[in-house]
Amino acid sequence: MTKKVAKKVAKKKAVKKLSKAKTSIVDSLLELIRITSTVIPDDIQKVLSTSTTQEEPNTTASYAMGIIKDNIELAKFKSQPLCQDTGTVIFFVYHPPGFFQTDFKDKIKKAVTEATKKGFLRQNSVNSLTGENAGTNLGEGHPSVHFYEHKKSNVEVKLMLKGGGCENVSAQYSLPDTTLGAGRDLEGVRKVVIDAVHKAQGKGCGPGALGVCIGGDRADSAYYAKKQLLRKLDDSNSLPELDKMEKEIVSTCNKLGIGPMGFGGKTTLISCKMTHANRVPASFFVSISYMCWAFRRQGIVLDTKTNNIKKWLY
Repeated sequence: MTKKVAKKVAKKKAVKKLSKAKTSIVDSLLELIRITSTVIPDDIQKVLSTSTTQEEPNTTASYAMGIIKDNIELAKFKSQPLCQDTGTVIFFVYHPPGFFQTDFKDKIKKAVTEATKKGFLRQNSVNSLTGENAGTNLGEGHPSVHFYEHKKSNVEVKLMLKGGGCENVSAQYSLPDTTLGAGRDLEGVRKVVIDAVHKAQGKGCGPGALGVCIGGDRADSAYYAKKQLLRKLDDSNSLPELDKMEKEIVSTCNKLGIGPMGFGGKTTLISCKMTHANRVPASFFVSISYMCWAFRRQGIVLDTKTNNIKKWLY
């Protein structure tokens, strides 16, 4: 065996050994937070890039989309947050039976604290009663952690960082809405969703993406709407009527002339994802969760033996 070949073999063995080496769950969660905060997922990057080319050259809309593009590239290069508002930190953990949720939640809190120290998360979370900022992003209800048991043997962790500006223009309607002429049907749903986008007028850092839930009670409806933002932008709804409406809403809203940041143009929405939940006859809620262009969500599959990141989900 030549020295060159021996060197290659040794390198392969070292890489293989490293991949099998155990790491800390906290370190893997910290990396998830870093990537989520600083790197736009490929599916979102693709839509934003296409939207940029559709704006008329030398317009304010084109200029705004250019700034967004530069911001994305700079944040990735410097490994710094895409936005100064690193948002509400929301974890979705999917695990097999027999999983210790309390222990894992403690590890999430350690990772959030470390991410805040390193600057991947800004010190944004404050006590709602006193205004006190602990500087750790830890407090009552924050980070928000949701656990789900699944039949797989692995652990999947999804993370969403949802900024306050886009959360402010999220909305919930109760149908019928006589002011909009919106009845308790899909046409009524379409009217209120478009109304929410029109009222936002680019606030919440458009172009935006929508998660929508038809039905449910007030709390679940808002939660299911937000969960729709975990879907990939290029997927299709399994329900034909909702798949059609998702596309129609994006098309209609992009003809409103609101554009990026409300400066006018062709890119008001980059996505709309919809679901539904059972309701009682007395109530018909429609919840709209608005996400800004800094669409920060990512996910990982953890290797249960080594705690390494086995796969990235977006």
